[in-house]
Amino acid sequence: MLRVSIESLWRKVPTEFSAHFCQRSYHLRTMQSDHHENHGARDHQKRRWNGNKRSQNSGPKSKKSKSSKNVVGVDVLLHDVVALLEAQKLRDDSGQTRSEDDLITSETSNTDIQTSKTPDNTEASLSPQSSLPKPFTEIDVEVKEISSTGDGLAIHPESKRIYVVPFSVPGDLIRAKVIKHFNEEEYSTADFISVVKAGPLRDDSRVQCKYFSTCSGCQFQMLDYEDQLRHKKTIVEKAYMNFSQLPKEMIPPVDMTIGSPLQYGYRTKLTPHFDAPKGYISKADKLRGVKNHFKGVPKIGFNAKGASYTLDIEDCPIGTDAVRMGMKRERLRVASELEKYTKGATILLRESTLRLPKNETNISKTLPDTIKTIESNHIDFKSCVTENRAMTTEYVDNFIFTNIANEFFQNNNSILSPFTQYIRDHIMPPPSNQVKIKNLIDAYSGSGLFTITLSSLFESSIGIDVSAASISSATDNARQNNLPTSQANFMAADAATLFKEITYDPDETVVLIDPSRKGCDEAFLSQLLKFFPRRIVYVSCNVHTQARDVGIIVAGLEKNSGEEIESKKYDIESLVGFDFFPQTSHVEGVAVLNRVDKDEENSKLL
Repeated sequence: MLRVSIESLWRKVPTEFSAHFCQRSYHLRTMQSDHHENHGARDHQKRRWNGNKRSQNSGPKSKKSKSSKNVVGVDVLLHDVVALLEAQKLRDDSGQTRSEDDLITSETSNTDIQTSKTPDNTEASLSPQSSLPKPFTEIDVEVKEISSTGDGLAIHPESKRIYVVPFSVPGDLIRAKVIKHFNEEEYSTADFISVVKAGPLRDDSRVQCKYFSTCSGCQFQMLDYEDQLRHKKTIVEKAYMNFSQLPKEMIPPVDMTIGSPLQYGYRTKLTPHFDAPKGYISKADKLRGVKNHFKGVPKIGFNAKGASYTLDIEDCPIGTDAVRMGMKRERLRVASELEKYTKGATILLRESTLRLPKNETNISKTLPDTIKTIESNHIDFKSCVTENRAMTTEYVDNFIFTNIANEFFQNNNSILSPFTQYIRDHIMPPPSNQVKIKNLIDAYSGSGLFTITLSSLFESSIGIDVSAASISSATDNARQNNLPTSQANFMAADAATLFKEITYDPDETVVLIDPSRKGCDEAFLSQLLKFFPRRIVYVSCNVHTQARDVGIIVAGLEKNSGEEIESKKYDIESLVGFDFFPQTSHVEGVAVLNRVDKDEENSKLL
């Protein structure tokens, strides 16, 4: 019998999964809070591995809240490092025949990798008995795999030391600059310098951005797209292996990652930024209102990989044409209005679509600064909105969605049609004699994407979100799509208390969950298990917290008056990743859970 408490499971996973490292101290850099902003991340937290316990040196302590007090910042990267260390040790101990990858290392070990260059260009021996190379020493290492963070995991052939090197793929022989050693964990971090010998997976002719390998936004532009999808499948697999706390037999095979129709030009939102003008101002001058002013146009763009400074980036090929056009326009505007700025700023670039019938094509003459796309029955005019509180419009198939520009909406419109179709195809149970499902509860509903696109499947749907602004947009969106409130209703509430307000019959209800990166809290999961709906569909922008939460649901145990009691159970029907962000290490996860009733469980035992 699998017996674990919600609290013990809920503690064993990171809130963020993407580790980017600062140039010299190699702090953990976490993503921005907008689900998965791949550009401009600025938050730092020191990284130290201590099993599943928080290190006392884990960086600044944030104010604890009810929703976050039990979340532990376990670094996903280190699970991959430990696994590679163990695999390497097993291989060395068993004297196993070398693989093709090992032969690449063997062929180069007597030539390219016998020495390293220190900062003063002197040669330093790297024999297994020697001390580790000093920081900023250049060494050559061969990459064995890509971690779930998107960084390459490389092994130095003589010292057998693991080095974490960005912008590298399996089979690459990479020249890297040593940054920091973590002796207790037996690995080191290094900066990418150059490719000594390209592996079979690398093709640099695929790279479409001149800032690739310096900008922190993309990791995989050198990889074939099918290889990117295969890697993201392994991310989902490892997430459930490491964080669900479930035995292997309870985790179904992960389906192949579903790709994005667009691999470039897909992001409908970008947020480049620039830093405040430099210069010291005394406290006395600050009290008098003295401020620094720019002496020239600042660098406007995104953070450099592994550093705290901003790269000056005039164009980003993963943005849509409208967003890229807006980026050029906004850079010129900032330069012309520089006297208005005494602080740094983030620039909002958000695509908005005006859709018109084909017989109104003459309107195109009065729509400057737009990108025109012609479809079979209509013409879309796409523009770039830059005001935070302005309204934007997007279409998903024939559904229309209007949102406040700086509020969250999925940033890859091209994948939303196959994404919502997949949910539509899998949200209902297989045909049976059981009670028909009539109701949908859309937790963390945002502006109503799922409630509205799935509305035709249910007699009644309700979307819940803590943001009153999102609920206002969702209500307007339902009205624009001609949905009555009985079919698509919304209310502003905390997801942790939503089941107190719901009168649906659980046997006739599906619950769809789409939380932020931190996943669901204990209160929500406990209520969900008590409500016990017929089906659960869990959509997540962080497959590691998703795996943790799904593990809790499938384990089927809840706490009652401080004691663990056995609850009813769920099976994982399917697991799949969606590639919302090609060229990056991010993957969106969808888990479909089916309730196992006692009669079904008994029939399985017969």
